[in-house]
Amino acid sequence: MTRHILLAGSTGLIGRNVRLQLGARPDIDLISLVRNGSTAPGHPIEFEQLCVAPEATLRPVATDGVDVAISCLGTTIRTAGSQHAMFRVDHDYVLALAKGAKALGARHFVLVSSVSAGGPGFYLKTKGAIEQAVTQLGFERVDIIRPGFLLGQRGEKRVLETVAQHVLATLSPILPHRFSRYGVIPATLVSDAIVKLVGRGEPGRHVHENADLQRISGNSD
Repeated sequence: MTRHILLAGSTGLIGRNVRLQLGARPDIDLISLVRNGSTAPGHPIEFEQLCVAPEATLRPVATDGVDVAISCLGTTIRTAGSQHAMFRVDHDYVLALAKGAKALGARHFVLVSSVSAGGPGFYLKTKGAIEQAVTQLGFERVDIIRPGFLLGQRGEKRVLETVAQHVLATLSPILPHRFSRYGVIPATLVSDAIVKLVGRGEPGRHVHENADLQRISGNSD
C-alpha cells in the first residue's frame, strides 16, 4: 500500500537526507515542497499563500491526500534577518503546513524542533509554541524531534558553528548523562530516525531527544 508523505524543509541539513531516503522507496509517494524560485527538486509553492489558505495551496500538489506530514523547516534570526521573519518560518509556515496536511487526511505529523524547546530566549520559546500549536490540531500521532547540536555539512558556511561542532564532538562523550541531550548528534542519524518513525502506529504525542533518536535509528553505540 502506497503511503503519501508530505515533506517541507527538504533542502536543510536534516530534510535533504529524509528526502533522499523516502524518495527512493517504492512504497512511498513523496511530496517534497520547496519555495517558489528554488532550484531544489520538489513541488514549488508560495509559503505566504500557504499561511492564507493551507488546504487550497496543498491540494494541487497532494492530489491523493496525505498520510504523514514531516516538517524540517527552520531558520535562525541571523539568517532570517529579524525575530519576526524567523517566527514566520519556524512557527507560521509550520502551522500552516500542519493545518493543510490534516485537512487532506494526515493522521501523523513529525516536527523537527530543538532541544530545550519552550525554554528561555526567543528561539526556544518559538519552538515551544509551535510544538504546542501542532499538538493541539488533533493528529492521531505527533512525533517531536528535539536533537542536540547537529553535526553535518550545511549549504552555507558558518565558521563559528564549525568550531562549535569540533569542540562539542570532543566533549560529548564525557558529558554527564543528564546533559547528554545537549551533545552533538549527526544530522544523518536524526534523518534515519525520522524515516523509521514514519508509519508508527502508537497514538499520542512522542518527544525524542538525542538518546531516543540514536535508539530509533539503530545507532545506540
